[in-house]
Amino acid sequence: MRHLTLFQIILSTMLLVSCSGIKYLTVETREPAQVTLPSNVLSVAVVNNVVQQPDDTGHFTQRLGHSDTDRAKASSDSVALFYTEALAQFLEEEDYFQRVHYLPDPLRKDTDFFREEPVTPETMQEIRKKTGTDAIISLDRLIIETHKRELFHQQGYNYADLTGKIQSVMRVYLPTMEGKIPAVHYTDSLQWEGFDIQDDRAYAEQMLPSREEAMKLLATRAAEKISDVFAPHWEMQDRWYYTLPGSLMREGEMHAKAAEWLLAIEKWETFYNRSTPKRDKAKAASNIALAYEMLDEMQKSYEWATLAHQLFMDSTSPNSLERRRSLLYQNEIARRMSTLNQINMNDL
Repeated sequence: MRHLTLFQIILSTMLLVSCSGIKYLTVETREPAQVTLPSNVLSVAVVNNVVQQPDDTGHFTQRLGHSDTDRAKASSDSVALFYTEALAQFLEEEDYFQRVHYLPDPLRKDTDFFREEPVTPETMQEIRKKTGTDAIISLDRLIIETHKRELFHQQGYNYADLTGKIQSVMRVYLPTMEGKIPAVHYTDSLQWEGFDIQDDRAYAEQMLPSREEAMKLLATRAAEKISDVFAPHWEMQDRWYYTLPGSLMREGEMHAKAAEWLLAIEKWETFYNRSTPKRDKAKAASNIALAYEMLDEMQKSYEWATLAHQLFMDSTSPNSLERRRSLLYQNEIARRMSTLNQINMNDL
């Protein structure tokens, strides 16, 4: 739902692994959508607005012992359906929109695959009226290539690799965009390797997928990635905190294990103020930065992470792991604070 905090973060699993005064934990961070829709967009409809790719377009085979490639055929039937249906499901699972409506029937009725035709305002309004949704997310372009390369023969079967490439364009249509419709371009590839067998008899666990299967796998992966563009999502990330002898650091650690981050900050900050060695102060500052991140207070987290990195710079060798680790964490907090990679459609 839209009331979710943009930088909400929860502790997922604490790994009781200690190495050189460090304990690691795994957290789940709430990453923002890259396209920020207007606040009044509470429901969306996902539609398929592409023409099916011709069977003889985009598919190639390099035979064993040959340097050139031959054209091949593969049916892309239902690939766009896989893409749009999977996207609707992924958006639904994120629980960000109040409702996600999926229209399985393609909007395009022509056969001109190479021409891109955005949804007209009239069609957009018709879909919104029919589905009761606020905006339309449309797959407006989809091109998939498959390249198979034969590597060797074994017991009558070809062993090969298969590379699949996908290019797609998604657009969001709103009734107040006044012709300004930003396009979301997505390009990706996957590679498989195995025996080129279309039966279930030999090397079943090392079989190369068919081109048709590969295209559907590419479409599903693309849908998952595109859902992150339109909706906030959770990602698993590793974090750490430092341990040091002394009651204050140990008490802070106990509070951290219980996710009592305010109490942990109190203990670690007291240790920081009382400590003299810059390296110890740096470790306490890094712990405090983590605690503020857990509390979703990103500005304070960044300030303490910056302080920790500066103290490590002053107290460790140029190639020290602590320097590199603190810089990585400072940059990660800066990334989470940044909105430079977002498209705010309220401003269009």
